[in-house]
Amino acid sequence: MALSHAAPGQVVDLLGSNVPSAQTLALFKSSELEVMRLILPAGKVVPSHQVPGELTVQCLEGSFEFTAEGRTQVMRAGQLMHLSGGTAHSLVALEDASALVTIVLHK
Repeated sequence: MALSHAAPGQVVDLLGSNVPSAQTLALFKSSELEVMRLILPAGKVVPSHQVPGELTVQCLEGSFEFTAEGRTQVMRAGQLMHLSGGTAHSLVALEDASALVTIVLHK
């Protein structure tokens, strides 16, 4: 099933949802940028992967382990990380969590 996108100018609530019943949502995607809200129920594993463009990951709620460049760090609500394009990374939710992920797309 394809992820739905918010319309230009649409306000999107990023906080306050019931994480276990919420769904990952691609907020928008343009020719240069993709922004999504990633839902991570406790114990969820996102295996190692990479994207060509730079990205940011901001923990909105809860906490998760974020592994990149051979280093694992716990990210908590309000924390942000930036990665260069092509950097392999993975996540493990320590508790119910959500993250805002922004990816610069390559044409």
